[in-house]
Amino acid sequence: MKHLVAPSVLSADFNNLGRDVEMINKSEADWFHVDVMDGVFVPNISFGFPVIKAIKKLAIKPLDVHLMVVQPERYITQFRDAGADILTVHLEASTHLHRTVQEIHAAGMKAGVAINPHTSVHLLDDIISDIELVCMMSVNPGFGGQRFIQHTYKKIADLSTLINRHETSCYIEIDGGVTLENYQKLLNAGANVLVAGNTVFASNDPVETIAKLKTPFS
Repeated sequence: MKHLVAPSVLSADFNNLGRDVEMINKSEADWFHVDVMDGVFVPNISFGFPVIKAIKKLAIKPLDVHLMVVQPERYITQFRDAGADILTVHLEASTHLHRTVQEIHAAGMKAGVAINPHTSVHLLDDIISDIELVCMMSVNPGFGGQRFIQHTYKKIADLSTLINRHETSCYIEIDGGVTLENYQKLLNAGANVLVAGNTVFASNDPVETIAKLKTPFS
């Protein structure tokens, strides 16, 4: 499976959002990663439906929407209507996770489940065969620019084992602290979707940085 790169638009310049969306369109990036935060599940607030709709109007690549919100099941159809192609909810925020995944699929989207750094991948055992993506937080969610948590490599290996044991296919997405220095190690560990925010948007040449992140591991 070729790995994918999903720049996080949370790190984009919101004074020039159209420009940054067009940059991602023209780059080798595969998805737009869109973080939605409610100030309750995580100590920060990000954008909602109007901004996502604005991005969708310009984007020519799928929107990978990551909900860091409580009771995400309340908003499934709204995010579908706003333009989400992949909708990821947190295991820690979803009381009836299987039902929520079913509702995401029924709405016509691919379903992902995200886990925080302290959450064991073994808690995904009962849901892994029903989803298309696991978003593994490699920083504590809520803010960009944090330092990568080294234990993530072990969790990637554990998740790969779990996926293989269930004989299913599922993207392993890493969100937080992905850099040009560690992305090869993440790929070698088994990751196949890289979310990159500051690494891309703080770069002097974001398109070139995305191209480097797309370079296969050796």
